[in-house]
Amino acid sequence: MLHLSAVHNEKKKPISCLTLHCVKYIFPASVDVDSTLCACDVCVSPGKVRWQDFDQDLYVGATVVRPGQDPYARNKFNQVESDKLRMDRAVPDTRHDHCRHKQWKTDLPPSSVVITFHNEARSALLRTVVSVLKKSPLHLVKEIILVDDYSDNPEDGALLGKIEKIRVLRNDRREGLMRSRVRGADAATAPVLTFLDSHCECNDHWLEPLLERVAEDKSRVVSPIIDVINMDNFQYVGASADLKGGFDWNLVFKWDYMTLEQRRARQGNPIAPIKTPMIAGGLFVMDKEYFEKLGKYDMMMDVWGGENLEISFRVWQCEGSLEIIPCSRVGHVFRKQHPYTFPGGSGTVNTRRAAEVWMDEYKNFYYAAVPSARNVPYGNIQSRLEMKKRLACKPFKWYLENVYPELSILVKLDFRDAPNIRWSNLFGGQIYSAEYCINSHIRHLGLVS
Repeated sequence: MLHLSAVHNEKKKPISCLTLHCVKYIFPASVDVDSTLCACDVCVSPGKVRWQDFDQDLYVGATVVRPGQDPYARNKFNQVESDKLRMDRAVPDTRHDHCRHKQWKTDLPPSSVVITFHNEARSALLRTVVSVLKKSPLHLVKEIILVDDYSDNPEDGALLGKIEKIRVLRNDRREGLMRSRVRGADAATAPVLTFLDSHCECNDHWLEPLLERVAEDKSRVVSPIIDVINMDNFQYVGASADLKGGFDWNLVFKWDYMTLEQRRARQGNPIAPIKTPMIAGGLFVMDKEYFEKLGKYDMMMDVWGGENLEISFRVWQCEGSLEIIPCSRVGHVFRKQHPYTFPGGSGTVNTRRAAEVWMDEYKNFYYAAVPSARNVPYGNIQSRLEMKKRLACKPFKWYLENVYPELSILVKLDFRDAPNIRWSNLFGGQIYSAEYCINSHIRHLGLVS
């Protein structure tokens, strides 16, 4: 018999398990239960099983790497090592000591966890969903929505649909990350959305600190510190808590170390939220109504890439904020290359769409850094521009001055030390020595890696 200390029973409504299969647990005294019907606090719908009872060996065994096959071929990480791990393996608690002694609120809004995948390794996908269920308070996960983006084998997702709280949606053609996430968000029934990649492992008490911040202010979009799961041996390694998300003028995401001044300011409260100019994009929590009000995702973006730029610009410029929450830790498998192709060069298409909608005249710095991007068709952006106007979003100049002044400083240094470049020429499309000016020169100054 197992006692669960946190069970959510809104407004003390009696729980009836009459039509459900019961797992024999002991109810907390605070929960009003109709004990004549069922003495349990976890009820599993017919045809569903607890994650603890799911047959991992049968599920993963059907797709193991055969002798002589390349373990990196399908997923661009070592699938053999991934498949060796148990679905509920222990990972080190990488949080700051202050986090381990902090009491989190229990009356938080529940979340729908949306995970999209395409041909994901079954072992990695299973560990992702099990870590959500194992490491989260029962009442805070309303559901896990798996969106199968037309994987080769429909059973990759369908079999996981047997686990409690998991719903599976399958696209009837390849849609890509953005449209798949929107489909999952549209189907979500909880007031808060949690987006995760399909090769993650959640750490202890990862969800509560994220939900607390969103519950206090619905315009906050919050992300955990993203720990590293080694793509070769799957060792779980804690990431630095002194990082923020950023980018160079090529609009490629990178991690920026906080300045010495910023680190000193945090010494009194090292677990305080970190304002970040950009999120990595794979893992974040956001109020569902705010997600919808802010335009969800750009549905004209394809496959993957650039969507984190777009949503980061949009949140900051349209009265929201982005934060990294140090007491929330989630591991992620970082790969050196993608296991799928980008039809039509969608990575550049997506980035150009983000630049054209949100960067105003500063988009020309992007074109200076990536001249080939000017030749990439990016489609119609009229609806996104209308949305930007309707929401009365701030200009990109405001973003540079108030959110990411480090990047603005690079611009000023660039033109101060490269007098042969004139603003009028740059914004008129005539760029001289652009490669030197935007890339080589800034690297020479030692300001970026």
